[in-house]
Amino acid sequence: MTLAEHDSLGLRLLAHDPLGGHGCMGEGVRIQLASDGRRILWLAHERAPKGITAVDVSDPRAPSVILQTDLSHDEMRTNSLGISGDVMAVAYQTSQVGQTPAGFELYDIKNPESPRLISFFDASGPASRGVHNLWFCDGEFVHMASGAGDFTPHHPLDDQFYRIVDVRDPAKPTEVGRWWLPGTRVGDTVDPPPRHRQPFDCGMRAHNTNVYPERTDRCYIGLIDAGAAILDISDKGSPKLISRWDNSPPFCGFTHTLMPIFSRGIMIATDEAVLVGGEDHPKHVWVLDGRDETNLVPISTCPQPPLEDYIDRGGRFGAHNLHENHPDPGAFRSDTLVFGTFFNAGLRVYDTSDPYRPREVAHFEPADSELSYVSTTQLNDVFVDDRGVIYTVDRCGAGLYILELDL
Repeated sequence: MTLAEHDSLGLRLLAHDPLGGHGCMGEGVRIQLASDGRRILWLAHERAPKGITAVDVSDPRAPSVILQTDLSHDEMRTNSLGISGDVMAVAYQTSQVGQTPAGFELYDIKNPESPRLISFFDASGPASRGVHNLWFCDGEFVHMASGAGDFTPHHPLDDQFYRIVDVRDPAKPTEVGRWWLPGTRVGDTVDPPPRHRQPFDCGMRAHNTNVYPERTDRCYIGLIDAGAAILDISDKGSPKLISRWDNSPPFCGFTHTLMPIFSRGIMIATDEAVLVGGEDHPKHVWVLDGRDETNLVPISTCPQPPLEDYIDRGGRFGAHNLHENHPDPGAFRSDTLVFGTFFNAGLRVYDTSDPYRPREVAHFEPADSELSYVSTTQLNDVFVDDRGVIYTVDRCGAGLYILELDL
C-alpha cells in the first residue's frame, strides 16, 4: 500500500512543517503558554543531530520554527520532555550503556528563543543509558523511566526503572524515590521474571510514568513486557505496588502507556508495535475497567484497520502513543475521545462513550514522504491543545502535522 495523497476522515490538515529537514521526532510534544501571549510547541527528537525544536503555533495554520538545538554527539537522543510554566525538563538517553551525557536537564524557557540551563541531573552509569521518558507537569517532581549509576539489572533490557526526582529547587534536583519490578535488579531476593520468547523480548522496564492531579498519590506505569502497573506514591520515598495487569503472553508485550479516565472508572492502555511488517501484530489500544484499582479487567480494544492493508507499506504498524490528557494549562482533556498514533496507519481518534464498544470517529494518514528514511510515514506521538488543535509527529523524517477535528 502506498499513499500519494493524505487519507483523512473527520480531520482537517491545517499545516505541515518538515522542521528544516530534521523531522525525526520522538515522544515529547508539549505546549507552552508564553508570557508574551504566544503558544510555543516544544518537540523532542528521536535521533541526532537535533535535540529540541520550538515552533510558534499561535496561528496553527502558519507554524514557525523559532529554535533548534544540537546534541553534543550522535550517540544520544532527547525523545521526551515536559513543561511546567516556564520550566522545561528534557530527557537524554544514550545509544549504549556507560555513555554520557545521560539524565535530564531543566531549562528556564521564559524566553523561548533563548532557553537558559538551570541544572543537569546525571543518570549515567556502567549499566545505564539514562532517561528514556519523563513526566513533568506540577513544577515539583520529575517522574521518569531511567537507569542509574548504582543500578545493575540481571538482564540488560531491564535497565530503566521508575525514579522520582524533587525539583522544587530546580537548581538542585534530588532523587527522593524509586521502584523497579522485583527480580530485575542484581541483589534482589526474588527470582528474575521469565523472559518473553524471541523476537518479542523487549525488557521488563518502565516506560511511561504518569501522575495526575486527581490522584497525586498514584503513578500509572507502562512496564513494557511486564504489562502495566499502579503504584502508591503517597510516600514518595517508598513507592508500593497496588496492582499489575499483564496481557502477554498470549500477546507480544511492550505495554507503553496506562492512562486513567477518573470520572468514568476506566483506563486506556497501549501496547507499542516495535517490529516491522506487523510481525508483532496485534498491538492494541485497550480499554480496562479500573473501578477496582487492585484488579484491572480488560473490557474491549479500540478497532484498528486491517493488517493486510498496512503490512507491506513499510515500517511499523500498530498502536503507540496517546494524547495522555496532560494536566498542562494549554492541553485538551476529554473523558471520551482517545487520540492515538499507529505508525504507518497514522493517527486514529476513538469515541469511548460506550467503553464496551469503542468506535473510530476520525483518522489521518499522511502521504508517503520522501523525507522519511523508510519511505512511508510513521506517526509517533500526538498532543491536543485546549483549542482542539492536534499536533502529531513523524518518527522517520517527515516532521510535524497540525490538524483539527472536522466531525
